[in-house]
Amino acid sequence: MLLWENIILAINGLLSNKMRAFLTMLGIIIGIGSVIAILTVGNSLTLSVSENMQSMGANDIYVMLESRTSEEEEGKVDGVKFGAFSQSGEISESDYITSEMIEEICQKFPDKIYAINLESQIGSSNIEVDKKSTTMNLLGVSAGYFVTNQLEMLAGSMFGIEDFEEGRPSILVPDDLVETLFDGDYQKALGREIEIPCNNWIGNFTIVGIYKNQNMSVMGSAGASNIYMPLKTANSFTHQSDKYTYFQVITKVGVNSDEFSGKLESFFESYYRNNSNFKITVMTLSSMVDMLTQTLSTITMAISVIAGIALLVGGIGVMNIMLVSITERTREIGTRKALGAKNSSIRIQFIVEAMIICLIGGCFGVMLGVGSGSALSDLLGYPASPSVMAIVVSLLFSMSIGVFFGYYPASKAAKMNPIDALRYE
Repeated sequence: MLLWENIILAINGLLSNKMRAFLTMLGIIIGIGSVIAILTVGNSLTLSVSENMQSMGANDIYVMLESRTSEEEEGKVDGVKFGAFSQSGEISESDYITSEMIEEICQKFPDKIYAINLESQIGSSNIEVDKKSTTMNLLGVSAGYFVTNQLEMLAGSMFGIEDFEEGRPSILVPDDLVETLFDGDYQKALGREIEIPCNNWIGNFTIVGIYKNQNMSVMGSAGASNIYMPLKTANSFTHQSDKYTYFQVITKVGVNSDEFSGKLESFFESYYRNNSNFKITVMTLSSMVDMLTQTLSTITMAISVIAGIALLVGGIGVMNIMLVSITERTREIGTRKALGAKNSSIRIQFIVEAMIICLIGGCFGVMLGVGSGSALSDLLGYPASPSVMAIVVSLLFSMSIGVFFGYYPASKAAKMNPIDALRYE
């Protein structure tokens, strides 16, 4: 009953000074709103990225060539780098993953491997047809590439087995190339032989299929506007041997990818045990998703903590206003104490008032944070995902701020001498 009376007194006090109460809450509103907005955008981004990566294949395994660190050479490992992209040393011919190694794992684990995705990035090429030109990326791929990177064919057909085995000069081109070079006429483009220069090589290739360019990107290989050719054709075109820095394993249904990745790592250990510069790192998509989400969550929390500084400023503002309020209500405090009010009653009254200020400010802050966070998520193209836990914690935290910053003013009020308080003008 006493608590309810204190709540009514606190609300009446706020209503009698609306502008001052609003300005006091403003710091709490901005602090809570900033934290909720950042957490909402961060959660939305994390969930969206995780779902997109999981949709690429939950059982996919990535085998990557990685440079050894000085700590590893001394037998101390304290981190995992991101495969071939963390290399610092120059790769020699003996360091590469060879086609013989890949063939051996296919023969050793035929009941676990569904397909192998191999890629060879050739480079970009400026292609000219009938005085019209466009720039495209050239990518040599194995048949397994199209298991995880499905193309929407608009005309013609995909590569056949013969194209891969014989290294035929066949290519798949995106619809934007046909639009630029052949005025969008698919029939005119199909079967057409075009000359493709790249670096120091020039080759003649036949267009066998046209696909819809969707700006797909897997492991950094597929970018905007790729021309695909069989891997054997690409190696012949560039005069390169079958040596790779990474490849992708697509496992069969029911295979435990985490368990199988350990076997693959053990397999390659026999080849790279004595290699002092490079090693093989095997990663599953689930472990990559975990690493990415953990990184995004850490960044989100770090930014939220910085935004939370506004809460500290808001709390100081609450304490300042409470001190002013106590000064203004000195005679009221003296009257209550003269009528027999205990110190604890006076203390609770002002602590409750500070908590009410912070709680109302926290509610407005939550609404501001969820609204602005959802708007930002939609603007970035991600589905909004407000954190219920963050909302609850923010409200509890705002009330805690009320208790923490309201305690000193409340104690000061409780310790007033009633005679001095009644004499106060």
